[in-house]
Amino acid sequence: MSTTHTFPYEWQIGLRYTRAGKRSGRNRFISFISLASVAGIALGVAALIVVLSVMNGFTREVTNRMLSVLSHVEVYDARGAMRGWEGARQEALRHPEVRAAAPFVDAQAMLLSGEVMKPALLRGVLPADEAKVADVTRQTKAGSFEALQPGSSNVIIGSALARALDVKVGDRLTMLLASNGLPGETPQAAPRGRALTVAGIFEAGHFEFDSSLGFLHLADAESALGVDAPNGLRLRLADLHAAPRVAEELRRDMSGELILRDWTKVNAIWFAAVQSQKRMMFIILTMIVAVAAFNLVSTLVMTVRDKQADIAILRTLGASPLSIMKIFMVQGTLVGLLGALLGVGAGVAVALNVDVIVPLIERLFGVHFLSQEVYLIDEIPSDLHWADVGWIGGVAVLLSFLATLYPSWSASRVKPAEALRYE
Repeated sequence: MSTTHTFPYEWQIGLRYTRAGKRSGRNRFISFISLASVAGIALGVAALIVVLSVMNGFTREVTNRMLSVLSHVEVYDARGAMRGWEGARQEALRHPEVRAAAPFVDAQAMLLSGEVMKPALLRGVLPADEAKVADVTRQTKAGSFEALQPGSSNVIIGSALARALDVKVGDRLTMLLASNGLPGETPQAAPRGRALTVAGIFEAGHFEFDSSLGFLHLADAESALGVDAPNGLRLRLADLHAAPRVAEELRRDMSGELILRDWTKVNAIWFAAVQSQKRMMFIILTMIVAVAAFNLVSTLVMTVRDKQADIAILRTLGASPLSIMKIFMVQGTLVGLLGALLGVGAGVAVALNVDVIVPLIERLFGVHFLSQEVYLIDEIPSDLHWADVGWIGGVAVLLSFLATLYPSWSASRVKPAEALRYE
């Protein structure tokens, strides 16, 4: 069976069957099932791209908002307070990846305003140094970190915490710290109180921090806690993704008994949960694509039964069983490829415009999809990864190809004499 055409005849016949006409009710039904398979694959691929892009965007946004408050690496002295923190800072800054280092003191406290009491993590910082390791100093809605001066008893708190306490800049509140028998005082059950003035309100966009974090000057925090040295150092790196490696190198190179934690360890459970959810979502939505792809089995089986006479004629003209298989494999794979391409186009278009589409839906139906108290952020982000698009499109085409194997094998076993007996 020689041919002068550019493409093998199996490809040409498979393409012709894909575009099969509508000469009869049976052909029209087969075409409808084929179009349904294309639509199912396209919808599954588009849904998978959009969902994974939203999950990527969610991870990116929460990570960025976390790191506006958290440091890339935290350094602690295993023996307790870091009294030689200036020397440790100089050692850390010698590493080429470390851009800045700042001391800090953390204390769990209760903040009291009127009859409202809320728990808070109060962090003592040096404002000028803190600005180099965290973005939160530039996220103040009112007031400024410059108001944190030694002995001022000023505090800057998160916006959600300020709302809960019903305070604004200039208002007074009381900080309660548990008495722990510090040098010079008698251990007692009653907490120690200190009056603070709200000097600023920040909004990091991350509900956990906005509702539970406050900043004092380092000297005020040390005085309130009765300590004479910070807890440790917060480091900012040139590349946040290098934090695990840099932490390990600093642990090896810096002197003293130090404990180092990078930002991925601080939130390890959260990141592990997100990655696990992403993998499960990929598997679940891939099943939707698989169901649509395997609709091709029924489509091709009906096509094989409808084209038995054509298959018999091709066999009598010398076509091999493998060539017959190729014809129907080409037909099914082209249907899967068309569905994957349409799905990729629709999915990419939606993923790139989620910030426009979602607010429009929320306005039209009067709903709000995300509660900041539950999901940490209140808007749906999207971060399209082209590697994900490639994987999704490839999986859809592969599943479509696998769905062609049985019908194609069945076609190759058609016996010409029996197929032509009643023609």
